[in-house]
Amino acid sequence: MKIIADDKIPFLKGVLEPFAEVIYLPGHRIDNRILQDADALLVRTRTRCNEALLRNTGIKFIATATIGYDHIDADFCNSKGIAWTNAPGCNSSSVRQYVAAALLRISGQFRYRLKNKTLGIVGVGNVGSKVSSLARILEMNVLLNDPPRARKEGDEGFAGLEQVLMESDIVTAHVPLNPAGEDSTVNLFNEDCFRMMRKGTWFINTSRGEVTDTLALKNALDSGKLMGAVLDVWEKEPDIDTELMEKTFISTPHIAGYSADGKANGTSMAVNALCEFFGFPLKDWYPDNVPAPDAPVILVNCRGKTDEDVMREAVLHTYNIDDDSVRLKQMPSGFEGQRGDYPLRREFPAYTVILKGGTRNTRMMLRDLGFKVV
Repeated sequence: MKIIADDKIPFLKGVLEPFAEVIYLPGHRIDNRILQDADALLVRTRTRCNEALLRNTGIKFIATATIGYDHIDADFCNSKGIAWTNAPGCNSSSVRQYVAAALLRISGQFRYRLKNKTLGIVGVGNVGSKVSSLARILEMNVLLNDPPRARKEGDEGFAGLEQVLMESDIVTAHVPLNPAGEDSTVNLFNEDCFRMMRKGTWFINTSRGEVTDTLALKNALDSGKLMGAVLDVWEKEPDIDTELMEKTFISTPHIAGYSADGKANGTSMAVNALCEFFGFPLKDWYPDNVPAPDAPVILVNCRGKTDEDVMREAVLHTYNIDDDSVRLKQMPSGFEGQRGDYPLRREFPAYTVILKGGTRNTRMMLRDLGFKVV
């Protein structure tokens, strides 16, 4: 057997070699010629698995080590009998960490107390659900918008998009990219949507760049309708709109889900799906070489600090979101390189927080986020 794999999928090398020949290539170098005699393909979002790539090849199975799968032409694959799978939820906790860091940076920079503010979550799948639990831990109010779920489960617990836009202090997008149909999300956030928002609203997008109309967002920031924006995703990546980038509070190169834990989850799901499909004798594989963080113990003196202050100190210790933003703003042309050579980031459960002082509520909030607390 022959497997072609994106060389940026972490923890993969050496895992499948006992069962197949594995060739590792940069995602942009995987082409139709290389796939002629290959049986399987392991990719990330940068490889578009469409007819141009797959026609007249031997590919029988595709696994993407990502939540998103809009880079896979499902209709073509289905028509040719090519099985495919994604990794739903693999990096949802990583995106939750990113959103937590963004919210706490906003609150710290602008003296913007999160408690009792309303977070509007558009898209309540794996990621949106975890962001919802994060908001409740931070004692925020939550409005949830997810039309497909509301149709399936009933309207209780869900709000219409208009209500979310009009009543939220912060709006965060966690929708898939649906190009057409009743639930199309292309340019979901457009001039009309930004016009509905209250003056001073914040906007966060970690889903897909095409979900937002770039010009409309720039206008909303210029007019003062939005207080600010945090963007991890962009139209026409990696050729991002640098004018928009300069207007944002935080800009990052599509790395919200790039924690080492999220990557390990995605690789594990892709490998296990491939092994099951081809009958390889490898089951429930998970990498045993995920590196530990450099400083896994967080010491926090709680004297004179609110619960939110303590959360900020702990969360930003695990992930200083400003580092990613500064890198991108200094060199936007390095978008792809910054993704490919992303530094180690571990999620909350990899850390122990030692508190000096602090209330029972402080400890409970940290534990609910996933930290070990002593």
